[in-house]
Amino acid sequence: MALMLVKFDMKKRVKLAQTVWFMYWFAVMAGVLVFSMGLFFKIELRKRSELMDNNESHFLPNLLIFMGLVTCGINAFGGKVCYDSLDPTKFIKWKPMVKTFLMFCVVFNALLFVTALLCFLMRIPLQFTLAEGLRNGMKFYKDTDTPGRCYMKRTLDLMQMEFRCCGNDNYRDWFEIQWVSNRYLDFSAKEVKDRIGSNVDGQYLMDGVPFSCCNPSSPRPCIQFQMTNNTAHYSYDHYTEELNVWKRGCREALLSYYGGMMNTIAVLVVLVTILESAVTIGLQYVNTSLSTLANPEDPESESEGWMLEKTVKETFTDIMAKMKSMGKGTKVEEGGEAAVATVS
Repeated sequence: MALMLVKFDMKKRVKLAQTVWFMYWFAVMAGVLVFSMGLFFKIELRKRSELMDNNESHFLPNLLIFMGLVTCGINAFGGKVCYDSLDPTKFIKWKPMVKTFLMFCVVFNALLFVTALLCFLMRIPLQFTLAEGLRNGMKFYKDTDTPGRCYMKRTLDLMQMEFRCCGNDNYRDWFEIQWVSNRYLDFSAKEVKDRIGSNVDGQYLMDGVPFSCCNPSSPRPCIQFQMTNNTAHYSYDHYTEELNVWKRGCREALLSYYGGMMNTIAVLVVLVTILESAVTIGLQYVNTSLSTLANPEDPESESEGWMLEKTVKETFTDIMAKMKSMGKGTKVEEGGEAAVATVS
């Protein structure tokens, strides 16, 4: 027995074809939106690619761009089929390939759903990518004269000001690295010698942060150097004083930004998947209703349409049987080839 059997007359078939045609072109616009979101996501990642530990983070936006383009192509084709279904003489040329097209649509819908899941799950690897990338970027902050790293200072400063963050996990990360270039240090000064001499790696470490960590909303002038030295500043106690630098780490800030973007895209892709499933089912009804005309020579005769020709259980059993027969056929062919090779 067919699943979700519906009876159609001429008027219902025309209305169904027109509705599905409209939905297909709406789905084309949804594909453009997925493509645009993927492109926007890629551009946003490229802006801070120097702070990413690897290039694998671009896999998701590339996938979204590809899926968006394929969505546009599939739905444009489906819309053309629905439009021609209004004229049985034109629909004849599409009829042999509709079943294959519908199977392709089912597979594509599954891939769309997987893409949505990847958008939700990519937050986890992105967290580690940003942590390692920011750590390396902070180490290269001072290398303004080194080819390939000369823009790292600018990138980090702009990022900290834009996202109102400081350091990797927090502002104290800057205390653990030398972020001032040696060309701006007076090595004859006692303070510089003492700081370098007290460090195992010979780095000039200090309890200070770059200017981009300063919070412009603070009423007090920014205290970015000697932040843990209470005697260096008037009426200041770094244990109780409300610091006028950003307290949130940049990893958390970027993860929140990109994570929110990926969640939004994931919801969009889920909605597109639902729309794609709806138009696939609609085209199935259009196809079956035209294939079961009581009188093929009379377009106004009644017909039946269904989502599946058999029940879900019977359909699944048939698919498994076909897969098993294909497997057996492959084994027989391999056995025959082996026998021929033995004889020769």
